Amino acid sequence: MSKKIEKISVLTLGCSKNLVDSENMIGNFEASGFKISNDYNKTDYLIINTCGFIQPAKEESIQVIVDALDYKRKGKLKKVIVTGCLSERYLEELKEQLIDVDLFTGLNSTEEILNYLKPDYKKELTGERFLLTPKHYAYLKISEGCNHKCSFCAIPLIRGKYVSRPETDLIDEAKLLAKKGVKELNIIAQDTTYYGVDTYGKSMLADLLKRLSDIHEFEWIRLLYAYPLNFPFKILKVINDRDNICKYVDIPLQHVSSKILKSMKRKMNHRQTSDLIDLIRSEVRDVAIRSTFIVGFPGETEDDYQMLLNFLEEKKLDRVGCFVYSPEGDTSAFELGDTITNIIKEERRNKLMETQMNISLENNKIMIGKELKVIIDGIDKKKNYIGRTQHDAPDVDNIVNVKAKHDLPIGSFQKVKVIDAKEYNMVGQII
Repeated sequence: MSKKIEKISVLTLGCSKNLVDSENMIGNFEASGFKISNDYNKTDYLIINTCGFIQPAKEESIQVIVDALDYKRKGKLKKVIVTGCLSERYLEELKEQLIDVDLFTGLNSTEEILNYLKPDYKKELTGERFLLTPKHYAYLKISEGCNHKCSFCAIPLIRGKYVSRPETDLIDEAKLLAKKGVKELNIIAQDTTYYGVDTYGKSMLADLLKRLSDIHEFEWIRLLYAYPLNFPFKILKVINDRDNICKYVDIPLQHVSSKILKSMKRKMNHRQTSDLIDLIRSEVRDVAIRSTFIVGFPGETEDDYQMLLNFLEEKKLDRVGCFVYSPEGDTSAFELGDTITNIIKEERRNKLMETQMNISLENNKIMIGKELKVIIDGIDKKKNYIGRTQHDAPDVDNIVNVKAKHDLPIGSFQKVKVIDAKEYNMVGQII
């Protein structure tokens, strides 16, 4: 009788960087003889890839672990294994609190997990990435770690110093993704603009973008997580000139008050931040700029906050996300205390997002009557197709609800005329 093939499920929490880590893990699990299951109720081993970035993410990770242990006690799982950022940072504490977890590991621990599940495991890790995204788009993680010392952020404590991946490895991986049918490549890292500085003493992102753009199977290449300090201006010409690079820059500014930026250790001031946005718009035609901000940072006054609102109303950024400040132990901002109440933090976030919602509606209404290239991601409950423009990254940005009289292949690019607009979505019909 042949031995039963055991099933593994990987549950990923947190950001797209974590997602790529899970995809690489799953590829190696599959290459090692395990069957990959997407049904967490019908699996033998559940691997939880945790997030430890901010307090809500930590709480979510803990709750998922607790729920999984309940499944295990009911006999629905053989083993629960916890890996990722949370266990990298709080390994000993988690072992004491969650004693029924079978194995805690930190980052880059695929081999350790395989040795635990298969004691006779001796193979080298040779599995390809197992894409968890829809087949038509994927993420390319170009580095690990971060060298910046932002006072609020624990990422360098968790993932260490910045290490660029060799360009040849990235091109080889991108070509493999293209062969799998990926049409949209989203470039990610803790800081994409620092790429190459650790190895060459200068940013090599422009050269990498050119080489990726030469892989013609990619119709869209998108740049995410571009840190604003020492921004490599050479990339702007590449983004502007290459047709298959999206006119889109995701640049997390975090704040615009010079006082708060200094306290955050961002090494930029209000004028430099404002000038950078203006420069990007002057160098890249029809560019969409996405950013994220933190409200409620220790010492943020009403004047600091109003400066942020005024900045949004003046610059009218295309896409914006907002977090309330979450104190993180072992960061320098933690020593400042949590000086602003949660009520005020939430009020500030809500007002900021209401301001941005009106800006987004205004921007979207301008698009009515225009023809746009849209990638089809899926179908909603009303049988309308869901798509995105080049100005919208997966999962975090606006969508286009597409009306069509015939079937549209998922992952295809379609020409759509915008007929209506709402705050965070447009309605279009196939031309």
